[in-house]
Amino acid sequence: MNLTEAKILRLNAENFPPTPAEIAGFERHGITPLQIEGSDLDEILAHATDADAILVVSASLPRALIDQLEKCQVISRLGAGTDKIDVARATERGILVTNVPDFCWIEQAEHALALLLALVRKLPQMKTSMLAGEWNRARNQCRPIHRLNERTLGLVGFGGSAKELAKRALGFGLRVLASRQRMDSEAHAEAQQFQVELVDQDTLLATADYVSLHLPLNDHTYHLFDAEQLAKIKPGAYFINTARGAIVDEFALAAALKSGHLAGAGIDTWESINVHAEESGAPNHPLLEMENVIFTPHVAAFSQESSFAVGDGGVENLATVLQGYWPPHNRIVNANVVPRFPLEHGND
Repeated sequence: MNLTEAKILRLNAENFPPTPAEIAGFERHGITPLQIEGSDLDEILAHATDADAILVVSASLPRALIDQLEKCQVISRLGAGTDKIDVARATERGILVTNVPDFCWIEQAEHALALLLALVRKLPQMKTSMLAGEWNRARNQCRPIHRLNERTLGLVGFGGSAKELAKRALGFGLRVLASRQRMDSEAHAEAQQFQVELVDQDTLLATADYVSLHLPLNDHTYHLFDAEQLAKIKPGAYFINTARGAIVDEFALAAALKSGHLAGAGIDTWESINVHAEESGAPNHPLLEMENVIFTPHVAAFSQESSFAVGDGGVENLATVLQGYWPPHNRIVNANVVPRFPLEHGND
C-alpha cells in the first residue's frame, strides 16, 4: 500500500499529541494521519469506518467499534497494555493489534522503586508535618524505619519491568522473590539468572515486606487483589502498583490500609479515577485522603527515552503492516490472527 494515500486515524490527539518521534516517523513514511481526540464512540466512528489503520494511546476500542472497521488492517497501540481494545474481536475480523511491549520497562522499575523508597523513608508524612511547622513531629514520624538490605521485595509477575526492578533492588541489598503463572524448570532457571527466587504467590505475599505488581490487566487479573488476597499479605508490608489500576480492588486496599494491616501504598494506576479526563476537581476517593499513600497520575512510563521508543515503535508497527509485512513477533498482540490481506515475513 502507498502510505501517502492510506487513511490513518490517530486518536487521543489532544491529551496525547504526537511526539517528535511519531512526527519523524510520519515524515519518514509519507504519512499524514487524521488526528482526533476520540473521547466517545460516536466521534471515533465518524472517522474510523474507512480507516486503513488506527494509532491509539488511551481511547477504548470496544467490539461495537471494531465491528464497524471495514478497511482497517492494524490497530497500533502507542504503549504496551491493550486491555482497552477488544483484541479477540479484532482477531476474528482479521485486524492485527500491535504494541511496543518493552518501551518503559526501565521507567516503570524506577518509578516503583521511587515509590518504595519514599514510603519506607516516610517522606510524605514528614513533608506534611514540616509544612505545618511541626519539626519534632516530623522527626518522630519517621520512626521506625528499616534498612532495605534486611528486607524482602516480592514481585507479582516476572516480565520485563519486574526484571528491571529486581536488578535495582539487588543493588540495595534486598532479597527478591517473584511469582508468575509459568513455574517450570526453565522459569526457575531464568529467575536464578537475576538472583531472584521464584515462589508461589501465597508464599510471596506472606513473606515480602514490599509487594510490587507487574501484571497485565485481563479477565484473570481483574481485581486479583481483592480483600481476600490483600489479607494474605504480610502484616505491615507496603504495596506498590504501577501496573494496571483494575488489578486491585481500590476500596479493599483502602480498608487494608485503614485497618493497619498494610503500612502504606504507592499507586500510579487507577480504576475509579480517569486521570486522562478533563480536570474536574479533586475526586472523592479514600486512597487520596490517606497520609501513608503516595499517588501519581499514571506517569510511571514517562521519560524522554520511552517517549521516543513508543512513538517510533508504534509508527513502525503500523507502517510495516500497511507495506505488506509482519511486524516483529514480540510486537504482535494477537499472534493467531489471519490478516485481511496476506503479509510477508522478513522485517523481524
